Amino acid sequence: MRTAMLASETDFDAWRTAAREMRLAGVEPAAARFVVEGAEASGQGGLFDEPPMVAHPPATPRHPQGGGERKEKGFSAPAAFVDLAREVILHRSADRFDLLYRLLWRLRDEPDLMKVISDPDVAEAMERAKTVSRASHKMKAFVRFRQVEDARGEAWVAWFEPPHRVLEKTAPFFQRRFPTMRWSILTPDGSAFWDGEQLAFGPPATRDMAPAEDEIEAFWKTYYASTFNPARLKVKAMKGEMAKGYWKNLPEAGLIPELVAASSVRTDVMVAKPAPEPNARFARVIAPDLHAARPTADAVPDDLSEVERGVQACRRCPLYRDATQGVCGEGPSGARLMIVGEQPGDQEDLAGQPFVGPAGGVLDAALEEAGIERADVYVTNAVKHFKHEPRGKRRLHKTPNAGEVQACRWWLDAERRLIRPRLVLALGATAGLAVLGRKPAVTKERGRALPLDDGSVGMVTVHPSYLLRLPNADSRAEARRGFVDDLIAARGLISRS
Repeated sequence: MRTAMLASETDFDAWRTAAREMRLAGVEPAAARFVVEGAEASGQGGLFDEPPMVAHPPATPRHPQGGGERKEKGFSAPAAFVDLAREVILHRSADRFDLLYRLLWRLRDEPDLMKVISDPDVAEAMERAKTVSRASHKMKAFVRFRQVEDARGEAWVAWFEPPHRVLEKTAPFFQRRFPTMRWSILTPDGSAFWDGEQLAFGPPATRDMAPAEDEIEAFWKTYYASTFNPARLKVKAMKGEMAKGYWKNLPEAGLIPELVAASSVRTDVMVAKPAPEPNARFARVIAPDLHAARPTADAVPDDLSEVERGVQACRRCPLYRDATQGVCGEGPSGARLMIVGEQPGDQEDLAGQPFVGPAGGVLDAALEEAGIERADVYVTNAVKHFKHEPRGKRRLHKTPNAGEVQACRWWLDAERRLIRPRLVLALGATAGLAVLGRKPAVTKERGRALPLDDGSVGMVTVHPSYLLRLPNADSRAEARRGFVDDLIAARGLISRS
């Protein structure tokens, strides 16, 4: 039996060095053993075991001269195995070292082994890595700091009992999250300390080394109780996300049984409570009641003013219920270029005008760069009412579905019939569906002339809001150049027609 001595339960570098030496020496998995220095198991070996080896940097393998162990041909473990091993070694299972060495042993003859996720050893290792990742995520969510005072002033201390050894893996998250405060996280496996400049790790701790409570805890409990929504309570789902094993170290956990017990009564009170008054901000700009004019919503409009009145009275889909008002197109009646967006946004819904928000600013600048006057363009949207969902005081955009686009196509077709543009430029896939009658592949079809049924020409490109969502400056600049190029191509098509 060949034994390797590791400095700690998470000593990945030592395990990696020892495992590599064993593999190159041809030590089979059944004859390999990994023990942690100071652990009880380290003194329990067989009568014929070799003395424990201390891991050291692997030497270049060579064949022995006359007798001795046969050295295996060298090989490199794939990066996927190394990354997986770094996670699995944090698992608390006693046989994790053996599982990893078994995989390493097989990799020489099965170089694609890590791609075979149905293999029992690979599947087991991946499951343990997943469990470790989940434990790290839970640590980020459930660590609760308590305030203390020391010689340097204010500091924060937390006690946490992770199901796996994820302290060193997760501590950098708290360093980034709380860079300006001094904190300590104490666990049975070790301790992490951040002094505002350097992250350090120390020995294991016990529960009594951390403060039991602080003054801020009462405020936190009050906040937690006030945000507890009894109408949305699902006890099984809550325990799935916040397992009861974590409750003993969470100050708010003491409130949960009482909040759960009172949830049914609180739900009845919430249901019986009268609805709040409408938002005064929206009430000031709400469109007038046009129920009397509803017949115009089904009549074929003869001019753009009738389109405007008809849209305000439109009940073809449910979107009118939550919108402030309908938003029709804007521009000259004889415009040669019509630009069709997806739907009005929050600012357009309040102002009653298309493309006056951030996406409108991007569009205006791009039109100017492409040599197109905004005043010469008719701009409108495929859907005339703002589809959204409330999120606190904000209204977040939701993409219209195909049924809503089809229902609102009545008004877009009326605008096209009255404007009679030479080119209709659709911004994004939703606008493309309204103009072309099918959802285009924007990245493949953008910038191409597409014949339309009324004799005009269609073209698709990206929506300006797409440019605003790109994560970095380089990708935004590149995408913006492509958008301007599409506008230049549209100008050329209009000139040729």
